[in-house]
Amino acid sequence: MQSFDALKANFEELADRKGARYALEVLRRAPLPPNTDLHLLAHAVGDKLYAQEGVDGIAACTPEFRNACSHSIVVGALREEGEGVLPKIREACKKAPGGPGAYTMCFHGLGHGVFSFYDFEYPQTIAMCEKTGTPEYRNREAIECIGGSVMELMGGGGGHDPSAWEYARETYLTKKDPLSPCMADFMPESARAICLTYLTPQLWQHAGVELGIPDPELFPEAFSYCDKIPKDKPELRLACFGGFGKEFIPLVAARDIRAVDKMPSESMSTVMSWCEKAQVSDGIAACVAEGLSSLFWGGENDPEASFRYCALAPAGEPSRACYERLAGAIRSYIPDAANRQVLCEKVPPLYRPICAF
Repeated sequence: MQSFDALKANFEELADRKGARYALEVLRRAPLPPNTDLHLLAHAVGDKLYAQEGVDGIAACTPEFRNACSHSIVVGALREEGEGVLPKIREACKKAPGGPGAYTMCFHGLGHGVFSFYDFEYPQTIAMCEKTGTPEYRNREAIECIGGSVMELMGGGGGHDPSAWEYARETYLTKKDPLSPCMADFMPESARAICLTYLTPQLWQHAGVELGIPDPELFPEAFSYCDKIPKDKPELRLACFGGFGKEFIPLVAARDIRAVDKMPSESMSTVMSWCEKAQVSDGIAACVAEGLSSLFWGGENDPEASFRYCALAPAGEPSRACYERLAGAIRSYIPDAANRQVLCEKVPPLYRPICAF
C-alpha cells in the first residue's frame, strides 16, 4: 500500500504533467487506500492549481474534498501577495463552487494560510482574521478564519516550516489544559466555540488515543474534557462535544470524504454508538447533531443520507437535536424553494416550522 507521501508525490507529478484540473478529476474518481487523508491530497493538488492558474483556478475547485482546493487557492494568494491581497481573496471566495456555505468555508481555508503566514503566532493571526468579517455574514468570515487556524494547529504539519509549527503546538497546546488554546485570554469569545469544534484530535491525544486508528474504548476519557466545561456555558459545551461527531463521520468512512453520503446505515449506527460514549445527554445530542452537519455538509451531499442518519439517532434529546439541525440546515443551505419544500415535508412535523421561511 502506498504511503501518503508517495500518493502526494504521484498526484503532484500528474498535476505537473497533465495539469492540476486533470489531477483533481483523477482524485475524484481514483480508488485509494483506506484512511488516506483526501483533504490533504486535494490541498497538494490545489497548490499546483494555484501555481498554474492563480486565483482564477478556484472555478475548478468543486467541493468533494471539503473545500481543500479553494483553501489552497486563497492561501497561495496570501503567500504570494501578502495582506494587501484580502480584497482579491474575498472576490475569489465569492466564486468558490458549491452552495451558500462555500463562501464562508473559503475563509476557513484562509485561516490555515494566515496562521502559517504569521509563523504560527496567534495574536497576528487573529488580528488578520478579524479584518475579514462583514456585517452581511454576521462576521462569519472572521470566525471561520480563526477556526481554520485551529485546524492547522491540530494537524497541518507546518507546510513550509515544520519546526515553527511544532513550536506553536508546544506553546499553545499545553499538557495542563486540554482545552487550550480555545479558553486562552487571547482567543476572542466569539471564536471559542469554533475553536472547540476543531479541538477533538487534541482531546484524543490527551486521552491516549492513536490518531491514525482511534480506539473507541478511549473515547469516554476524551469526551470527559468537554464535560468539564460548565453547563452555564452551553454553547461551548456543545461545540466541544460536537467536534467528536464532526470527526466520527469521516473516520467511520475510512476518511474517504468523497462519498460519506453513500455510507451504509451500519456505519451511521456506529457513529451513534460512539457518540453515546459521551455519557451525558447534552454531549450525546451535540455529537449526533454535529455528525449530521458533517454529513449534510452545507447541502453539498445527498440529503437522503441525512434523513437515514437522523432516523437512527437514539430517542429523546439526540433525535431532537438531529432533526432540529437537519431542518435548520435545509433552511440555510437549500436555496431552491421547491426543493427546500420537498425536503422540509420529509422532516417530522414537529420540526417543519424550523425549515419554513
